[in-house]
Amino acid sequence: MSRRDPRARSSADLSFDSLEAAGAVIGEIRVDTQNIFDLSDERENNALFRAANALHIRTRTEVIRRTLLFRSGERVSKRLIDESERLLLANRFLYEVSIRATDYHDGVADIEVRTRDTWTLELGASASRSGGTNRRGLTVTDTNFFGSGVSAGVKRTSDAERTATEYRVAQSHAFDGWTTLDYSLTQLSDGLSRAASVVRPFYALDTRWAAGLSASKDNRVISLYGGGALVSQYRRWEDKAEAFGGVSAGLTDGWAQRYSLGASYLKDTYAQEPGRVTPKESPPSQTLVAPFLRYEVVEDDFARVKNRDLIERPEFFAMGFQSKLELGRSLAALGSTQSLWLYAASASDGVRLPRGRTLLLSGSVDGQSGYSPLDWQSWNGSIRYYGNPRGGTLLFSSLSGGALEDSTGSRQLVLGGDSGLRGYPRNYQNGDRFALFSIEQRVYTDWYPFRLFRVGAAVFYDLGRAWGGPSAVTANSSGPSPAPFSESTANTGWLNDIGVGLRILSARSAFGNILHVDFAFPLNREPGIKSMQFLVTTKVTL
Repeated sequence: MSRRDPRARSSADLSFDSLEAAGAVIGEIRVDTQNIFDLSDERENNALFRAANALHIRTRTEVIRRTLLFRSGERVSKRLIDESERLLLANRFLYEVSIRATDYHDGVADIEVRTRDTWTLELGASASRSGGTNRRGLTVTDTNFFGSGVSAGVKRTSDAERTATEYRVAQSHAFDGWTTLDYSLTQLSDGLSRAASVVRPFYALDTRWAAGLSASKDNRVISLYGGGALVSQYRRWEDKAEAFGGVSAGLTDGWAQRYSLGASYLKDTYAQEPGRVTPKESPPSQTLVAPFLRYEVVEDDFARVKNRDLIERPEFFAMGFQSKLELGRSLAALGSTQSLWLYAASASDGVRLPRGRTLLLSGSVDGQSGYSPLDWQSWNGSIRYYGNPRGGTLLFSSLSGGALEDSTGSRQLVLGGDSGLRGYPRNYQNGDRFALFSIEQRVYTDWYPFRLFRVGAAVFYDLGRAWGGPSAVTANSSGPSPAPFSESTANTGWLNDIGVGLRILSARSAFGNILHVDFAFPLNREPGIKSMQFLVTTKVTL
């Protein structure tokens, strides 16, 4: 039986499925980079949008070309075309991506890749409030500098713990087009942080090798909380570095397996900080030099959806199984403080439920063991449920939890207004266990003010608790006294709240996360807890 010849169909109806079945070869690849606003649409042809287009430098066509996983002369592969679309939309400077066949003749298919830019220059100020504390920021950043795909900028933020000024430059498509260069310098009111990396990742499912080198130095004051109050602080100097190389056989029968060898370096130094609420003892310092083996597996199963975490924007859910396992051994012979096993594991999967509903599951564990004063382990897991959006509404719920065992005393789990329990102050509960359940009725409207913003809303309920761990922290007599903290001042039971909020997506900007404006009402009223919490935050999800 002969294959059906897609030439019998109009070019507008050509599908990549039929072209692949016919054994078509890719001919010309035309890249059309569009400006932010479509001036052929009378709704967008106004003085403001024309000025924005005139000021904006469009993405260079070579930036788009080097992201494509298919080339002229190769056979049409719908999988590679779909994956190229996912990779392109992962760039914040792109608003829309369309890949289609425009012509087919003599076994050759011409392809057009059309993209539309976002506004990438951010000049402005920001303010947010969550958990009863304010956060302010000033930013001068361009995430697509002169259309090159380079991100460069300066950001200044101020919150309850510190003021920070970050200088950062990053290029995601250097050298061979897939190497990422990243450098940042952050001046802190209580220290300094620097980081640099050169990494060629496993950027696609069929990537055969990866390698990277990264290093960072961080010096800051670490704060621990109890009952929403500050109970101790200490200074931490952290030096980290990693080098690795990896290989893969590529995508085989819908699965990609990757193997990496490398070495990591970690030096943590702790000290009491004069003039701060210092603990009686600081965590023990350590130096760890560890060769490691890393194994990754990724299943090729992704779903293209809309109106889940964003509003009227394409999203991709990883529905296949993904896992990463890493095991290392710090060796005294290499300069380590102790010989320890270092480990990390994570896994995620998606479940398609009837009537278009989706369940996303994830879990992770990491830690180190072999010398009790330095042992620690952390577990985390989450389940997210998405109903099928119908009539502009969607039911969303999530369940997350975690546990911590830390002999060093340098880690803490906290729960409050800035970490999911929206009706309560920041870091209101703390411990070595936590659980959090949230359910939301989300509303996606067709309101598109000025063709700049997408608008939605949500009604929500939160239930959560953090518990376990030490019930008090003893301060050093040479420093200030800690804020009062006891089992009676920090509610150790389950807390819940209800609320309503507005969701606004800046649709045409690269920095357009979802703006949340929430009013949350605590249902467990303790002394000092306000009857309503007002939160203004930006997030990547609803």
